[in-house]
Amino acid sequence: MMENYFADPTRYDGGMEYNRCGRSGVKLPKVSLGFWHNFGGVDSFERSREITRYAFDHGVTHFDLANNYGPPYGSAEETLGRLMDDDFRPYRDELFISTKAGYDMWPGPYGNWGSRKYLMASLDQSLKRMHLDYVDLFYSHRFDPETPIEETLQALVDVVRSGKALYIGISRWPLEATRYAFQYLRERDVPCLIYQGKLNMLDREPQETGILDLCREQGVGFISFSPLAQGLLTDRYLNGIPADSRMSKGKFLKPDMLTNELLEQIRRWNAEAQEKGMTLAQMALSWILEQAGVTSVLVGASSTEQLKKNLSCVLHY
Repeated sequence: MMENYFADPTRYDGGMEYNRCGRSGVKLPKVSLGFWHNFGGVDSFERSREITRYAFDHGVTHFDLANNYGPPYGSAEETLGRLMDDDFRPYRDELFISTKAGYDMWPGPYGNWGSRKYLMASLDQSLKRMHLDYVDLFYSHRFDPETPIEETLQALVDVVRSGKALYIGISRWPLEATRYAFQYLRERDVPCLIYQGKLNMLDREPQETGILDLCREQGVGFISFSPLAQGLLTDRYLNGIPADSRMSKGKFLKPDMLTNELLEQIRRWNAEAQEKGMTLAQMALSWILEQAGVTSVLVGASSTEQLKKNLSCVLHY
């Protein structure tokens, strides 16, 4: 059993920088902690606790979750609930906690996509799992092409008006739906705080489709997930596919993705990073944060050492 946690009193003095999120009162750390991997019920709780403590002790105030993060579904939120009870309750007002709903969560027609029934029920469940009265930010995790867009957006408005979330955001919505959402929400005095999209050196879709430009024009923040392309933008695959790697398991990365052309590009970037005195991962994170309109970048971590390396794109140890 670990000792009682007392946050580092110098946590805001170590160099973490905070960016204003669009035209809002919120500032987010340049590097935020994502709970997508390594915080589920199949993972070591003590390791999750060490990573989360390390993050907060180094100025990372934003923890990002979703209803189906795990595995199993819901277990990452349960992990956060334990962490809140054991460690972070005294620091709740220093934390910015987000969760999402939009992907499959439970069986049947009401456990997926973007209906009012699903979004409302999912948030209620998330709050119970996380042992919270409210979240700082609630996202529509993906665009639902079958549910009327107004139903999804009005549910988000009502979530804020109910006090269960302070702000709302959208993730991975297409451009024109995003444009409509920004207008709809602003007209109801619940402006969209932030857009979450996949942006990295290998996948620049938010730039190519105009999403990032739209966010900047409309005063909406942008946060990047999968900034290291599931590990491709690290030194993990420079010499092929390690037996214990994510790609070898074939869940999120398929072995056939690592073409000779891609491998050569990654090696060129790695050489460029070394010339700058950086690791490839540090350069990849720094590249995202240099893009106009980007507020923060979401990183995962399987250890405090890995998190330390990721934070070094902002912090200088």
